[in-house]
Amino acid sequence: MDLVHNLALGFGVAFTAQNLLYAFFGALLGTLIGVLPGLGPVATIAMLLPSIYTLDATPALIMLAGIYYGAQYGGSTTAILINVPGESSSVVTAIDGYQMARQGRAGAALATAGLGSFFAGCVGTVIIAAFAPPLTELAFKFGPAEYFSLMVLGLIGAVVLASGSLLKAIAMIILGLLLAQINTDVISGTPRYSFDVPELTDGIGFVVIAMGVFGFGEIIANLGRPAEHREVFTKDVKGLWPTKQDFREAWPAVVRGTALGSLLGVLPGGGALLASFAAYSVEKKVAGRNGRFGKGDIRGVAGPESANNAGAQTSFIPMLTLGIPPNAVMALMVGAMTIKGIQPGPQVMTSNPQLFWGLIASMWVGNLMLVILNLPLIGIWIKLLAVPYRYLFPAITLFCCIGVYTVNNNTFDVFLTALFAFIGYVFYKLSCESAPLLLGFILGPLMEENLRRALLLSRGDWTVFVTRPLSTGLLAAAALLVVIVTLPSVRMSRATAFKED
Repeated sequence: MDLVHNLALGFGVAFTAQNLLYAFFGALLGTLIGVLPGLGPVATIAMLLPSIYTLDATPALIMLAGIYYGAQYGGSTTAILINVPGESSSVVTAIDGYQMARQGRAGAALATAGLGSFFAGCVGTVIIAAFAPPLTELAFKFGPAEYFSLMVLGLIGAVVLASGSLLKAIAMIILGLLLAQINTDVISGTPRYSFDVPELTDGIGFVVIAMGVFGFGEIIANLGRPAEHREVFTKDVKGLWPTKQDFREAWPAVVRGTALGSLLGVLPGGGALLASFAAYSVEKKVAGRNGRFGKGDIRGVAGPESANNAGAQTSFIPMLTLGIPPNAVMALMVGAMTIKGIQPGPQVMTSNPQLFWGLIASMWVGNLMLVILNLPLIGIWIKLLAVPYRYLFPAITLFCCIGVYTVNNNTFDVFLTALFAFIGYVFYKLSCESAPLLLGFILGPLMEENLRRALLLSRGDWTVFVTRPLSTGLLAAAALLVVIVTLPSVRMSRATAFKED
């Protein structure tokens, strides 16, 4: 009964006119910045922090939360339509979503992403309300050794999800890890692999690599074909809504993705990102030889999109209950609470229940607003594909350049994106999957940080990774995955599954 009473209190707060207005504004702005490549929720929330001084704490946090989970919705739009992931967690969605768009099924892919996101967001909100304390205890059991082992498992999983050669997939992951080392060492403060280029001392941005390899690389590959063989999406758009067969295939993937995202979203670091990759791997395993992953399988959209949205919701749990931000956006939320004179942590639930439960209830309201906003927009997004390609590719190029430039207001990033565009074209010619490279690049700094932290705490004892039960289990799962993937029968089935039509 306490849960019902608390939710009633929360909905009472969320349904006030002011809070509804700010929830709508946050959801709408989040969708827009998700669609715009480069301008992610971190940059947007950071820019909006000064504006919350004039707001009360509850509407301010409701608006910032709406921006975060709204961006998860919007990030899938460009990933599906033009193969440019708006958010890092949309990288996996682009693999099959873009193939569906090429087949004239962009409407079905966008609708599936929207409905899956809505279901996952609602379930994530219920989980926050009901299971925040036990899920927080689960997160507490993860130390540096466990996080490192989890990320090793994530990278091994990326090999499974990659199409084509295992050797190429491993090479792409290693390249991603190496690119992630271009930065300034956090302990010594010494620039690493920057080659005396000042702009590289802060590292290469995710947006630069994602735009270059996915967006520009695809454009160059398309322009490299004869005019009659170039991608033209408008030949046959097969409806704006998923078919009955699509629903039958997608709903189990949505449920599995939601469960994975709800669990992994609690973990610090790339919880939602890991969840989307894990969901894609699970769907490929479940589908087996019946799947068409990499060729436009709707489960490759439904699972990852549900996982990253559920992960985005449950990432609020450690921030709200412990005051520990699991990612950069939650760190900004903690900063916003501090600005409003609220000490993040377990006491928020008891000392400021209107804020705590009002924020949770507003997430359900915001998710409803997002699905109402996004489903009618599908037809508008599809009309973008009606633009002739000779006009569309310069617009995409300009769009991406503006997005890259606005992140740091630096032209060097635009030139670097051009370099990665060439690299992306080389990957295309060599039939290398780009998604593992991005996963390696994103997880590289987190892996290094947790590896060094674990070794510092254990005084250089490498056995810490196999003496802690949870870490041992994760490494054992990674080793088992390696053995399974290298089995001759599995390799043959992979070759069959990924053989071009």
